[in-house]
Amino acid sequence: MGSTFELGRLGYADPFPPNAFSLVLPWILPIQNGCLFQMVAESVLALNENNLLDQWNWILDCLRDVLNESGASELANALPSVEGMGASTGVLNDSVHLTQAYSIAFQLLGMAEQNAADQFRRSIEKKSGIDSLPALWGDSLRQLKDAGLNSQQIAAHLKSMQTELVLTAHPTEAKRATVLAHHRRLFERFQQHHSQDLLVENGIDPQQEENDYAVRALLAILWRTGEIYLDKPDIQSERRNVLDYLTHVFPSVLRPLDQRLRRAWSDVGLDPHVFDDPLVFPKLTFGTWVGGDRDGHPLVTATVTRQSLLELRKNALGLVQKQLQQLARLLSLSAYWQRPQPEFLQALATSAEKLGPVEGKRAIDRNPNEPWRQFLNTMIARLPKVDCPTDRVLFEPPPVYKRASELLGDLRLLYDSLVASGQRRPADYAVQPLMRSVQTFGFHLAVLDVRQNSAFHDRAIEQLLVAAGFSDTNFSQWPEAQRRDMLDKELASRRPFARPDISVGHEADAVLTSMRVLKEHLVAYGDDGLGSLIVSMTRNTSDLLAVYLLAREVGLMEETESGLRCLLPIVPLFETIDDLQHSPAIYDAFLAHPVTQRTLNGIQQKRGASEPVGQIMIGYSDSNKDGGILASLVNLRQGQKALANIGRKHGVRVRFFHGRGGTISRGAGPTHRFIKALPDQTLRGDLRVTEQGETIPQKYAHQPTAIYNLELFMAGVTRKTLLDEQSDLKDHPLEKTLDQLAAWARDCYSELLHTDGFVTFFRQATPIDAIEQSRIGSRPSRRTGQQSLADLRAIPWVFSWGQARFFFSGWYGVGSALEKLLASEPETFKQLGEQLMHWAPIHYLISNVATSLAATDLETMRAYAGMVEDEALRNLCMGKIESELKRTSVMIELIYGGPLAERRPNIQRMMNLRSRGLRVLHQQQISLLKMWRSYHKMNQPQAAEQLIPQLLLTVNAIASGLGTTG
Repeated sequence: MGSTFELGRLGYADPFPPNAFSLVLPWILPIQNGCLFQMVAESVLALNENNLLDQWNWILDCLRDVLNESGASELANALPSVEGMGASTGVLNDSVHLTQAYSIAFQLLGMAEQNAADQFRRSIEKKSGIDSLPALWGDSLRQLKDAGLNSQQIAAHLKSMQTELVLTAHPTEAKRATVLAHHRRLFERFQQHHSQDLLVENGIDPQQEENDYAVRALLAILWRTGEIYLDKPDIQSERRNVLDYLTHVFPSVLRPLDQRLRRAWSDVGLDPHVFDDPLVFPKLTFGTWVGGDRDGHPLVTATVTRQSLLELRKNALGLVQKQLQQLARLLSLSAYWQRPQPEFLQALATSAEKLGPVEGKRAIDRNPNEPWRQFLNTMIARLPKVDCPTDRVLFEPPPVYKRASELLGDLRLLYDSLVASGQRRPADYAVQPLMRSVQTFGFHLAVLDVRQNSAFHDRAIEQLLVAAGFSDTNFSQWPEAQRRDMLDKELASRRPFARPDISVGHEADAVLTSMRVLKEHLVAYGDDGLGSLIVSMTRNTSDLLAVYLLAREVGLMEETESGLRCLLPIVPLFETIDDLQHSPAIYDAFLAHPVTQRTLNGIQQKRGASEPVGQIMIGYSDSNKDGGILASLVNLRQGQKALANIGRKHGVRVRFFHGRGGTISRGAGPTHRFIKALPDQTLRGDLRVTEQGETIPQKYAHQPTAIYNLELFMAGVTRKTLLDEQSDLKDHPLEKTLDQLAAWARDCYSELLHTDGFVTFFRQATPIDAIEQSRIGSRPSRRTGQQSLADLRAIPWVFSWGQARFFFSGWYGVGSALEKLLASEPETFKQLGEQLMHWAPIHYLISNVATSLAATDLETMRAYAGMVEDEALRNLCMGKIESELKRTSVMIELIYGGPLAERRPNIQRMMNLRSRGLRVLHQQQISLLKMWRSYHKMNQPQAAEQLIPQLLLTVNAIASGLGTTG
C-alpha cells in the first residue's frame, strides 16, 4: 500500500538551530493502547519470539547508524538492546537527547510488534486456513455454521449488519501530523525489509539496498523533526487529520475486507452464490465529532460546523469523482463484442437527455460504441460541483444528483447491465468496489454529530425566556415537573420565542446559530451527512425535550397533522454511574412523548427502515472515573439491558453508541472480547463506537492493521447478532453476583476519592499539572475551568494516573469486592474462576483488570508519591492504594489459578521489554516536575515556562513506552 500521507501535502517542521535542540524534539506514534496491547501480546509472542526481537534489533541498529552519523556516538551506545532497556550512562541519564532516543526506541519496538503480528497472522492462515485465527471472518462463520445456520440464513442478515466508527479528536493525540506521515513511511519500508519478496540468498538485492537506505534516511528525518506542539493544534488541523483517514486509508481497505469475507465464506463451505448481490456485504460507515463536538469547547462555532460539513462533502465528492473517472478509463467494453440490454440503452438515453442537448451529446460522443463508458460519462457530468465553497451551501438543480443514493442506483444499473451481457467478472472487479465506496462514504464521507452539554442548553433556554418576556426565567433551577409542563405547552405551538435577527445571549446564540447551519445543510443536501444532536450529561427527560424547543426556534421542527416532529434525532448521553442507573426511567418518558414518537417514525419513513430506531450514547470514561472499572462495566451492562427493554416496550430498536476511549480505564479492551461481552440481544446488528485520539493511527494508519481491526468489528457484530437470535434473555447465574461486586467495588473506590486531601495527593503524585499544560488537542482539559475533580475530564484523569504507573481506575476496588465475595460466598467465588473462559462478561472484565495490574509499577508509584509534600497525607493515601493493589493482585491470581506472570506470560514479557527504560524516563520526569513546581513556588514563571517542552517530552516518551495516553 502506498503511504497515506504524502510529503507534498504535509509540511515538515523548520530545521531548528543547535541551541534549540532541547525545545523541539521528535516523537513517534505509540503502536499499542489498552486494547491493542492485549491483542498484540496474544498474537505476537505466540510465534517465534526471536522473529520479533530480530526485527527490533535490526531497526535499532539503523537508528544507531543515524546517531553515529550525526555525531551522537555516546547516545548510540546507550540505546537499549533486545535483552531489555538498559540503564544509560550517568552523563546521559538526565539528557533530553536520551529521552528522545528512548521514545523512538519504544516506537520501533511497537513497529516490530505490529509487523510481527501481521506476519504471524498471515503465516497461520496460510498453514491452517483462514478460519484458524479467532474472531475474524473465518472463525466467526465457522461458529455460525456450527450453530446450525446455513448460507441463506447468514446471508439474509449480512446486508443489515452495520458498523459505524466515529472519529473524534479528544486531547490524547500527542503527535504532529508531519511525524505521523514519516512514521507511516517508515513502517512501510520496515515491512518491505522483512518481506520474503526482498530476501535473496546470494549477494545484495538492489531493491532491498535502496529500501534500507530509505529506512535510515527516514530515521534521520525523524531525529531532526520537531515533535511536540509548541502551540495547541487548531480544529482545522484536527479536521485535516480525520479527512486524510476518510479519503485515503479507509477507501483503500473496503475491497480487501470484502475479499477476505468472500474467501472465508468459501473456505468454511458456505454457498458463494450469495455474493451475486454486489451489496450483500455488511455495511461499514463513519462519523466524526471534529467540528461538531461543542461540549466545553468554545472554539467549535457555527462557522466551524459549517466548514466541517462542507469540507466533508467536498472531499467525498472528490473521492467519488476520482473513482468514477478511473472506472470510466477501465471499462472500455465495446458494443461490438457484447450486446447491451435494451433497458440499459434506454437508461443511457434518459441520462443523456437529462443533461440537455449539449452536455448529453458530449457525454455520448466521447466514447462511441462504448455504452458503459458513455453511461459513466453522464454520471460524472451529473455529479455535484466538486470545487465547492466551504463557507456556504450551493443549491444545484437537477440533473445534478442530490443524494448519493441516486448515484448508487445508477451504479446498480451499470452493474446489472454488465452481468446481463455476460461480464460478471468485470462487474465484480470494477463496479462493485465503487458501489461499496458510495454506499460507505456517499456525498458526505462521515456523518457529523453535534454534541452540547445539558447545562449549556438550560442557559440558552433561560435567555430565550427572558427575550420572550416570561416572568420566571430560572429554567435550570425549576423542578422537573415544572420544566416538563412548560416544555409540553410550548411544543404544542409553532411560534418561536425570538426573532432570528436579534441576539438574546451567548449560550442561546451559540446553540441556535449552530442549529441554523444544520437546517441550511439539510435543505440543500438532505440529511445524509448529519448525525445526531447529542446531549451530554443527560440527567432528566426535560434535558432531551429542551432540545426540541431549541430546534423549533430555527425551523428544525416540521409540522405534521398530529403536531411537531424534529428533523434530526435527539440522543441522550448517559455518562456517570448515577446517570446510567436513572437512564431507564428517563428514556421511558422520552420515548413516550408524542414529539419523540413522531420524530422517530418520521425518520424511519424517510430512511425506509423496518422499525423506528432510537440511539443512546453511553459513556465509559466518566462512569469509570466516577466508580472504577468494575462498577463502570457492570452498570453499563445493566443499563444497556434495561434500556433495550424500554425500547422493546415502545416498539423502538435501541441503537447503542459506545463512547469508548483508548485505554482500559476508558472502555478499551480487545475488540472481539468487547463485542462478545455485550448483553445479549442489545447489539441487533448495529454497532456505533468512538475511535478517539491516538487510537485512530494505532489501529488504522497501516493497511494490514486497519483491515485486521475493521474485520474484528464487522465479523464480531455479525457473529454476536446471529448467535444472540438463537439465545433467550435469561440472566446468567452470576449476573446478580456481578451487581453485588460492583456495589462493593464502588464503595471502596469512592471511599478513597472522598478521603480528606485526596485531590491534593492526586495533583502532587501525578503529572496532572504538566498534562494540563500540554498542546495535544484543541479542546480544554476541563469543561468549565474549575479546579475540581468533578470538572476534570476523564482523559487527563486517566492519563496522569497512567504516567505515574498507578493505572488507578483500571483495578482499584476490585480486590476488596472479590475478597468480600470469597469470605461470604466461597462457592460463588469458585464459580467465577470456573466461568472465566466461558462467560464473556467475566472474561472481558477480569482480563482487563489483569492487564491494568501488569502495567502498574509499585516502585515507580512510590517515587511519584514522594512528591506529595504532606507526609501524613502521602502515607494515608499510599497505604490505602498499596493495600488494595496487593489485595487485587491476590484475588485476580486466585481466579486465574496461579501467578499472572505464568498465566499471562506474553503480557509480562512485553512489559519486561519496556520496564527498565521506563524507569529511566520516570526518574527524568519526576526530577523535572520537582524543578518546574519549585520555579512556580519561587514565582519564577519564565524559568518554569522554559522547562515545559522538556517536561512534555518525558510525558510523550512515557506514553510511547506504555503505548497509551488517556
